[in-house]
Amino acid sequence: MNKIVLLLFFIITEFCFSQSDEKGSFKTEVIVKKQVRYALHIPKNSLEKKPLIVFISGDGEKGTDIEKVKTNGPFKYLKNNELDAYILAPQCLENEDWDVNIIYQLILKIQKENNVDANRIYVTGLSSGGWATFNLAIAYPELFAAVVPISGYVDLYDMDYICKIKTIPTQIFHGLLDDVVNVDFAISAYKALKSCNATVKLTIFDDAGHDSWTRVYNNPEIYNWMFLQVKK
Repeated sequence: MNKIVLLLFFIITEFCFSQSDEKGSFKTEVIVKKQVRYALHIPKNSLEKKPLIVFISGDGEKGTDIEKVKTNGPFKYLKNNELDAYILAPQCLENEDWDVNIIYQLILKIQKENNVDANRIYVTGLSSGGWATFNLAIAYPELFAAVVPISGYVDLYDMDYICKIKTIPTQIFHGLLDDVVNVDFAISAYKALKSCNATVKLTIFDDAGHDSWTRVYNNPEIYNWMFLQVKK
């Protein structure tokens, strides 16, 4: 009798403390809130629809001091000249990389709140901002009437999708002596776009290093060219 009770005890104990595995699935949504600072130039006569230039700065302009984004590009040009357009310059935080989806959402916000001509939105940027310029245009090609990356590059993964911007007039600028972003990146992007019959022009400055943007942004020609481009 005692042996039977003891046997039952071991059977029950093993049953109660044995391990088991379960399988299942769980759906949830993780929302990440991010804040982006920006500078916005509003043209004098904003009652009429005006074009919008989105300027994406480089690593040197990262941080929380918004005045940094005005040290190069269209905002620098505005110090001594006029541009009859909205100029939008987002700012990347110090320890982060550009998030093109956030820039896209910012553009939509500026469009909604201002009298922007939706058919004349242009994107340009320098260095890491040139990289973001390519990525933003590839991700949202329906948004832009012209693309102007300077001293930038395209990731190998994104190069497979670069023909998505083949219908957008594009000007690529780079310095031959650039020791930060090799000029071969610009040449590769140009060749990839030409292979899909894109409207693209490549300008390589023989005497320029990484800063090939000063001569581009200080010249009214690039703005005049952009303003002539209208989204089809």
